[in-house]
Amino acid sequence: MRMLKSKYILFAVFLLAAAGVSAQKAERDYIRKGNRLFNDSVFVDAEVNYRKALEANPKSTVSMYNLGNTLSQQQKFQDAMEQYVSASKIEKDKMKLAHIYHNMGVIFQAGKDYAKAVDAYKMSLRNNPTDHETRYNLALAQKMLKDQQNQQNQDQNQDQNKDQQKQDQKQDQNK
Repeated sequence: MRMLKSKYILFAVFLLAAAGVSAQKAERDYIRKGNRLFNDSVFVDAEVNYRKALEANPKSTVSMYNLGNTLSQQQKFQDAMEQYVSASKIEKDKMKLAHIYHNMGVIFQAGKDYAKAVDAYKMSLRNNPTDHETRYNLALAQKMLKDQQNQQNQDQNQDQNKDQQKQDQKQDQNK
């Protein structure tokens, strides 16, 4: 009886291991197919394959990152950002994290959220200080943030001047 029980347990362990290997192979196959489609600019089909890879392994940062890139190519920036954020919470490899944060910075910059772009580029450079493209993008985002703040200050000063002129006109009329 004990021998039979041991065989069942061993068989169950074997089945679980085989299922795990099968899921890894499925994930890898979907990622490869998605990569081919992405390189051929067939982004909708690439998206489908990366989502299938995520179904096979919900913690696959490669699938999340690639899906984020694919969504970004389709101008689905909010969805892409969600994938990058999810990947950044799990990924441990510094080079991969640098790529994730770099792409987050690109999306923030495209949306004119320069403060967040600056933060994302800084995170990227913390993980890969030698990335010249990220360093360039950081400098550009910092300049655009400064220009944006200067423009806001000018707009605010103009509004204050207009308000002051209106008050002066009212006082002149009341005299």
